[in-house]
Amino acid sequence: MNAKYEAVIGLEVHSQIKTDTKVFCNCSTDFHSQPNTNICPVCTGQPGVLPVLNKKAVELLVRTGLALECRINKKSVFARKQYFYPDLPKNYQISQYDLPFAEHGKLNISVDGGVKTIGITRIHLEEDAGKLVHDIGMKKLDYSLADYNRTGIPLMEIVSEPDMRTPQDAAAYLTALKSLIEYLETSDCNMEEGKFRCDANVSIRPVGQKEFGTKAELKNMNTISGVEEALVYEIQRQIEVVENGGKIVQETRTWDPDEKVTKSMRSKENAHDYRYFPDPDLVPVILDDEFINGIKKNIPELPEIRKQRFISQYGLSEYDANVIISDKALADYYETALETASKQADNSGKQIANWITTELLGKLNSAKLTIKESPVKADNLGTLVALIIKGTISGKIAKMVFEDMFNDGKDPDTVIKEKGLVQISDEGAIVAICKEAVAESPKIVEEYKAGKERAIGAIVGLVMKKSKGKANPQMVNKILTDLLKQ
Repeated sequence: MNAKYEAVIGLEVHSQIKTDTKVFCNCSTDFHSQPNTNICPVCTGQPGVLPVLNKKAVELLVRTGLALECRINKKSVFARKQYFYPDLPKNYQISQYDLPFAEHGKLNISVDGGVKTIGITRIHLEEDAGKLVHDIGMKKLDYSLADYNRTGIPLMEIVSEPDMRTPQDAAAYLTALKSLIEYLETSDCNMEEGKFRCDANVSIRPVGQKEFGTKAELKNMNTISGVEEALVYEIQRQIEVVENGGKIVQETRTWDPDEKVTKSMRSKENAHDYRYFPDPDLVPVILDDEFINGIKKNIPELPEIRKQRFISQYGLSEYDANVIISDKALADYYETALETASKQADNSGKQIANWITTELLGKLNSAKLTIKESPVKADNLGTLVALIIKGTISGKIAKMVFEDMFNDGKDPDTVIKEKGLVQISDEGAIVAICKEAVAESPKIVEEYKAGKERAIGAIVGLVMKKSKGKANPQMVNKILTDLLKQ
């Protein structure tokens, strides 16, 4: 980015709240249902119907607000946000304007080895719109279909302060926010299913200027990396406009992930264009201290606290702890594996972390699988690590066993039994193999006795080859050292 300018970035995240039914009716929120099967007169805006607020949606939003250190407003009001679009059957959206449920919070993010605090302006509850399905034939739009299943699903819109200055800040913020929400279990945050969506407001200004520049709103970004790419492009576009003597216009732009460019959609509406007014069918929501404190008591362990516990309790490095706690499902997997291993062997925390970060995640990434889809179950990985610690198998054999576990989903004991991979720990048997190896390596023995102690590695390798990798490596090293010193 041009050093003369800095970017000012604020993000609006829409996260689908994890409820079984919609926010103002009893229709299912199931994503996989056939189009227009989860609808009723309420969510399709038929005349004469009355919305009824989903209490669970309020509870989960308040839980998110508390975790983000927001002030929870004891009085909240729903408003009608007027706009017209084919996937909005009522021609208005029930949202919040003046009095949202949560305001004035913050989220700490890790950027460039330091910590940066991003302010949270507000979190409000609103209903989602539907979805348009476009049929395109012969390179032209033939028709569009409206699926109203998503209409009325509860969303919490989390609006940040314009505290981010780089696309990397934005990516770090989204990563941290998504992780926090997953730990809270207030949303699935499945971006492919549209359950965690982001709009970005971005402007530029000369370095040192306090006033904000004219902003553009970016839409159609469905991955965190996509948000980062879109911001990189848009910041550079705005700089080039200004440098060439032009002016930035306030507008909404869409990100084209194929062409890697932003494109103008429409001039940006101001809040008054939506003609907000209190929804006459919904009374103000009053939250008392008992309700708020009850939610506060049940907030689960959050990512940063879990990270510090993993470092202090299990001896993990900060890097490993960061990798593991970044995904709640991965952190749960780690603790399940550790619990299994601890029943059979001590001090397995670091080894399990190493196996996850170096072996398992590499395999999963190559296979494009998530930790929830891992063929290697957590308790089986824990058992594998325990077998290494107990000396039943060597680390080399363990990698062979792990390969079969990943490919076939088998448990380690079955693989070891089927392939006869139990480590040889009988001292007499290992002594015999070591004597053979020494006898077959006279030149290496001479080098060792001449002071080249590293030469013993070649004989160790020969012993492991003769034992087909089954000899206990610690015993091999000790026995060979004793033999060569004689």
